[in-house]
Amino acid sequence: MPVLTTHTGSLPRTQKVVDFIFAREREEPYDAAAFDAAMTAAVAETVRKQVAAGIDIVSDGETSKISYATYVKDRYTGFAGDGPRNAPADLKLFPSFLKRVAAEGGTPKYARPVCVGEVRSKGQGELEKDIANLEAAMAEHGARRGFMNAASPGVISLFLQNEYYATRDAYLAALADAMKTEYETIVAAGLDLQLDCPDLALSRHMLFNDLSEAEFVKVAQSHVDALNHALRDIPAEKVRIHICWGNYEGPHVCDIPMDRMFGTLMSAKAQYLLFETSNPRHAHEWTVFRDRATEIPDDKVLVPGVVDTTTNFVEHPMLVAQRLQRFTDIVGHDRVIAGSDCGFGTFAGFGAVDPDIAYAKLAAIAEGAALA
Repeated sequence: MPVLTTHTGSLPRTQKVVDFIFAREREEPYDAAAFDAAMTAAVAETVRKQVAAGIDIVSDGETSKISYATYVKDRYTGFAGDGPRNAPADLKLFPSFLKRVAAEGGTPKYARPVCVGEVRSKGQGELEKDIANLEAAMAEHGARRGFMNAASPGVISLFLQNEYYATRDAYLAALADAMKTEYETIVAAGLDLQLDCPDLALSRHMLFNDLSEAEFVKVAQSHVDALNHALRDIPAEKVRIHICWGNYEGPHVCDIPMDRMFGTLMSAKAQYLLFETSNPRHAHEWTVFRDRATEIPDDKVLVPGVVDTTTNFVEHPMLVAQRLQRFTDIVGHDRVIAGSDCGFGTFAGFGAVDPDIAYAKLAAIAEGAALA
């Protein structure tokens, strides 16, 4: 049977969309109706390109969001100011490279507010616009299945630091309660829900590098526990979870191994597991799934990233097929979906991959899946 295709969610945004998003970000005057019209048109084109590339399970490309995590500051109360930046530990080990990345504009410029008050939803209006845009685009271009991204409590706590709640666990609990309705609204619309959880790996070398690996695993498990609490009324078969070590070109020598995070990942209430397996630091870790196959619950579907999202090389379809074959040999064709390592538009206006090449990579996923 054919292997289905998808990706991690974010896709390149047009300059018009980026200009609107940053006008809102900077609290500059802009035409709200024109903003909405631009988002609707951009999502329609983004879905068209995904369908043309052969992607089976499409997204809205996170078109309207400033980033996959910090968009929550616009939709929830309790956030203000701009928090401190903390470079990943691996980049600090190579200061000349870090300086070069910063000089070349490789660090996205956007606000990271801190939590200074009670986190409460401002309503689901912005989300409902995103859902309507995606549903209309899918209907127009014949996409049968779609998903929408949402930030996990853990990743929000990573990028929007807590200065209000008494403890980290209290902050996570508040975020889980606040995000629950967003998650349920996405699923109620008939879309799959994708939870972005780089906190389960990336935060090890960004926020918790003073902990031992065992101590960090306990922190990561508390993040999954908070997420599972928010998902308690959603069927697992409607949920996707994405883990990653940071969507940036760099040495990644401080990344915690997948083997250490395997059990935590498997404990999430999500049927679909998206993870990196193409970048040079993690491509070998398919063997973790092979060697621990008996620990993979029967209802889990593996969605390995079969193209890298930090390089403009377009992977050969035969390589994509080979990468997929490793996982279909472990759990079977019906429990593998071809994906991407991460997103192609993690932050508005910022992406290492040329937009046209991003869609060429999506086409390579589809061609490789057909071969597999």
